[in-house]
Amino acid sequence: MNPDTLRGHMDALLLSVVEREPLHGYAIIEALRERSDGALDVPTGTVYPALRRLERAGYLAGEWAVAGGRKRRTYRLTDSGRAALAGERSAWKSFTTAIGSVLDPSR
Repeated sequence: MNPDTLRGHMDALLLSVVEREPLHGYAIIEALRERSDGALDVPTGTVYPALRRLERAGYLAGEWAVAGGRKRRTYRLTDSGRAALAGERSAWKSFTTAIGSVLDPSR
């Protein structure tokens, strides 16, 4: 998928992935890939800065954990993040409706 297509939607994607359960960065990347049937293969250089930004904004809470002898930062959705995700979903529905109306050949 063209990286420009994701621009402006990365926050919603990341918040959505951690909505179900706390995950570490690589697991978030894998979840994006899996939930999109491989269409979203987002590089770590895009994901990790976005996770840190979302944490600074208060949408994610991160904590260090040791798994398999490795120290990893795990992220979970905060109440503010849940509200932001609801807003992102609403905006996405409006956007797809508007674009769909324009692209519909019957209109």
